[in-house]
Amino acid sequence: MPAKDWIEADWPAPPKVRTLITTRAGGVSQGPYASLNLGAHVGDAPEAVAANRALLRDELQAEPAWLNQVHGVAVADAASVGPIPPNADASFARAPGAVCAVMTADCLPVLLCDEQGQAVAAAHAGWRGLCDGVIEATVAAMGLPPARLMAWLGPAIGPDAFEVGAEVRQAFVEKDAAAAAAFVEIDHGKYLADIYALARLRLEKLGVSRIHGGDFCTVIDRDRFFSYRRDRITGRMASLIWLEA
Repeated sequence: MPAKDWIEADWPAPPKVRTLITTRAGGVSQGPYASLNLGAHVGDAPEAVAANRALLRDELQAEPAWLNQVHGVAVADAASVGPIPPNADASFARAPGAVCAVMTADCLPVLLCDEQGQAVAAAHAGWRGLCDGVIEATVAAMGLPPARLMAWLGPAIGPDAFEVGAEVRQAFVEKDAAAAAAFVEIDHGKYLADIYALARLRLEKLGVSRIHGGDFCTVIDRDRFFSYRRDRITGRMASLIWLEA
């Protein structure tokens, strides 16, 4: 059995709220996908991806509600997700039995729950989705007052590695001038962006003040995380959240 390296969100969520974040360790994939690649769309051997997903399914004792992520803002009801993944970049669940899941390899996974454990959600927040409002759409889909929610920011590209062009900074600043503080100019027209700070800004503006996590870097920690920015050909990790009965 491959050695596992699961992460659990470190936040004061109710006991019935469960989380699991995979790393690149613990699977059977080879080469650039070594070893727990869960993405079926990245060029890995289909049988290896199936075996890796089976390992995760055995751990969860449930099938995650996989999504076909398109860097958009659509939010799916995890309980209604079937074998064909819907085009969506977030999902929510209001009852046990459905596992919200997003896959990443530098983009930011955002996990959400409320203080009473009535609802959970997971969002895939690449810069485009984050800028366009995937967090806002996810919070709205949960149907609870934002002040009752808490968030956990999972493994993503860190602020020392996320180089972007001026158009990315402009896109965020046009939505909120305060976003300028999340960008550091390193050359004419080139910036380092802090995706964690950008997400915190959006959450706080919604009224979600309890924000945890956000201290990873998928690019720098090459032994633990897949990174598309670093390697291009690589696997995908999953961030999952669900309610226990």
